[in-house]
Amino acid sequence: MLRWGRWGRALRPRGGAGAARRGGPSPRCASDLFGEVGRALQRGLPGGHWGGPGRPPPEQADVVVVGGGVLGWAVAYWLKALEGPRRGGMRVLVVERDPTYSRASSVLSIGGIRQQFSLPENIRMSRFSASFLRSINEHLGVPDEPPIDLQFNPSGYLFLASERGAATLEHNVRVQREEGVQVALLSPAQLQEKFPWVNVDGVALASYGLEGEGWFDPWALLGAFRRKATSLGVYSCVGEVKSFVMSSENEVTAQGQSEPVSRIKYVNVHAPDSREYQPVACAIVVNAAGAWAGQLARLAGAELPVEPRKRFVFVWHCPEGPGLECPLLVDTSGAYFRRDGIAGNYLGSISPAEEDEPDTGDLEVDHSFFEEQVWPKLAHRVPAFASLKVRSAWAGYYDYNTFDRNGLLGQQPGVGNLLVAAGFSGHGLQQAPAAGRALAELLLAGRFRSLDLRRLACARLPARQPAPESSIV
Repeated sequence: MLRWGRWGRALRPRGGAGAARRGGPSPRCASDLFGEVGRALQRGLPGGHWGGPGRPPPEQADVVVVGGGVLGWAVAYWLKALEGPRRGGMRVLVVERDPTYSRASSVLSIGGIRQQFSLPENIRMSRFSASFLRSINEHLGVPDEPPIDLQFNPSGYLFLASERGAATLEHNVRVQREEGVQVALLSPAQLQEKFPWVNVDGVALASYGLEGEGWFDPWALLGAFRRKATSLGVYSCVGEVKSFVMSSENEVTAQGQSEPVSRIKYVNVHAPDSREYQPVACAIVVNAAGAWAGQLARLAGAELPVEPRKRFVFVWHCPEGPGLECPLLVDTSGAYFRRDGIAGNYLGSISPAEEDEPDTGDLEVDHSFFEEQVWPKLAHRVPAFASLKVRSAWAGYYDYNTFDRNGLLGQQPGVGNLLVAAGFSGHGLQQAPAAGRALAELLLAGRFRSLDLRRLACARLPARQPAPESSIV
């Protein structure tokens, strides 16, 4: 079996699992790195079956994806799908520490998908994902298995703006239309006519998505990516990455300067509830650890401005509430809700103020938050909600990017073989099909091909060039 050395060069093993020979010239930039790795990987390797849930990880893998949520599995799927059919091929390992996904952002979200963003890159990713989800069985269908049913509800998003926010909303709609989004601007009178259950007090303008927006079942999408990726040869293991074995060298940049660059040689995967761990030699590591992506980056001696932020979701019953025409409504206050089924059930919440962020040490729900922060705002906007009964609630994590509240894609600054797909601040689930493909293209071809997402590259961090997204729910 071949093993991968520096820059993806295929090397013959020397000694045990920890031995590795390095050689070959250093490329001058990150795109050279991933392009050369991609070319090496595309040549294919003979490989057998290894890994799998409940089994220890292999001693070697070409790409280790840390994080088995929707985004991690999307990256793994696209790596194999874009590689194409060939004998052996690259070996991709997905490491997930929680096989129950009880704390996973992917399955604790409300499952929304929208194209109403302020940044063109986010609009493009969501449009790509909407198209992907419409034809999901063409992409993720597995022979001899039932068709995938995402339970997609195309009821759209409805954003409300006050006088203060009207200009921003109008600007966002203009950007969205330039990107091909079907979205309508509604005056208060038009809003009242179309949705008579809405109180238009304090509303100056509204935008309503006409196509490709709504919500779906996150579990179904996660399961579909996992099954398809596994059928293509991706393997997984249960474990937690608690450390890396690093190397450090000086490289000459495109500007002719010598800079120290670290690389991950081995990923140490710790078995659940055990002190034992397996070092996995690898060429590339993908940080898809979601809310814990910042912690994972620090294990490699790097900084990534991603941290967990706890968010509550409440489920309530209101027989007199909005009917089947109810979209996912985002109020001027930031409170939101959507219909949950057809029996008078709804779910929603609001993101807390920065100074009131709840403790992230657990996923306990503060039920007073609904009574004090959410309910008054919803009852003002939808008078029928003045009489409702809370039935359940849960909490989940946003992988919150404190730099500009937007996704980070590409090479981790300072670590030559660590790629990042994190920091989406609440919209990672819906953009996973696009982001997964983009990262796979970067690894295999050295550049983004389907969508131009260079503005979301991690290089914007040291350059201090934020790409802020104003439309965060």
